[in-house]
Amino acid sequence: MLGALRRSAKDASKALGRASQLQQQRFLNIHEYQGAELMGKYGINAPHGVAVTKIEDLLPAAKKMADSDGEVVLKSQILAGGRGLGKFKNGLQGGVHIVNVDKVQELGQKMLNQVLVTKQTGPAGKPVNTLYLAAKMQLTNEMYFAILLDRASAGPMMIGCSEGGTSIEDLAEKYPEKIIKVPVDIREGITDAQANEMVEGLKVTTDKKAAAEQIKNMYNMFTSCDCTMVEVNPLAETKDGRLIAADAKLGFDDNAAFRQKELMALRDTSQEDPRDVAASQYDLNYIGLDGSIGCMVNGAGLAMATMDIIKLHGGSPANFLDVGGNATESQIVQAFKLLTSDKQVKALLVNIFGGIMRCDVVAQGIVNAAKEVGLKVPLIVRLEGTNVEKGKEILKTSEHTIIPADDLDDAAHKAVKSIS
Repeated sequence: MLGALRRSAKDASKALGRASQLQQQRFLNIHEYQGAELMGKYGINAPHGVAVTKIEDLLPAAKKMADSDGEVVLKSQILAGGRGLGKFKNGLQGGVHIVNVDKVQELGQKMLNQVLVTKQTGPAGKPVNTLYLAAKMQLTNEMYFAILLDRASAGPMMIGCSEGGTSIEDLAEKYPEKIIKVPVDIREGITDAQANEMVEGLKVTTDKKAAAEQIKNMYNMFTSCDCTMVEVNPLAETKDGRLIAADAKLGFDDNAAFRQKELMALRDTSQEDPRDVAASQYDLNYIGLDGSIGCMVNGAGLAMATMDIIKLHGGSPANFLDVGGNATESQIVQAFKLLTSDKQVKALLVNIFGGIMRCDVVAQGIVNAAKEVGLKVPLIVRLEGTNVEKGKEILKTSEHTIIPADDLDDAAHKAVKSIS
């Protein structure tokens, strides 16, 4: 996100696309309705609403949240942006609608338990398992506000823009002079001066003292909840003079799971790649890609090198999978199951350097895994390191056809050749 403020929107979009493809997601995101409830606990003004998971609950919730005109805001709940401009696979345009109470059930049936495709979901889309019915708000001014972790300042960075309601990439391109950044010393915390500086940068026209308190409350939530991101877009002024987080996206560091158990329980695995969910259950570092050669490697650096050499030989890796330096036999079996569950995979390449991990243990795990999953694609294995001869012997005497490789280059060449 910080990079988007330094680049044009076009360049930022490309960079974010590459990051989402190659970087494992090591944080928790929660839905809008969950975020609104959490913000309320920290004294942050958030819209009132009701979350619904059943069609029969739509009408009672709509009547509760409807305004004097009998209208309510019906929002799809997915962990991706661009909902308003998204399109359901059943043809319905838009994942957010202002609708009359009399029409809410009819429209809700076309949204709930359907798949919504947006710019951020990719063509597969995300399932809408929850609808959020919120009261209509009369907003007089929309701004952008976020708190992120900044590498350069080694701490939280508050970012604001006096224009809001659209993507930060577009805002950074159209109004670069309106972007304000305020670094906060993590040891000292936010000061009154910093909160006031942000309020001035946002050009708040209502109660500035109250607005500064809202900024401090959001920072308090950021640090107390081990957030990686708090993004409010828009942060808006209402007709009655309040500053409200009209729409917010919250992310949390899963390294803090041991002290944020209540937050981590909010994880919605239906919004994630099933392969990523399976990998996390067995402590495997996995990132799905779109190639045809499945890779199982120990060590991130070796995994990246393996992917590069596959590309050098004209192939394409189907994933990044680092089983770590002390993987057990059961983890190797699960890794194989994960790789073979991908229908794109036409060959498997195992590249193991046995330092802490013994090659004979890896070899036995490979043989057992191949047997358990009923392997039907070519399997190329390169082993090197501790007990490598024992490992090679186990592979050689197994009942499965395993293609041995002398080195990494040889392994990549054989893997590409096996599917040519």
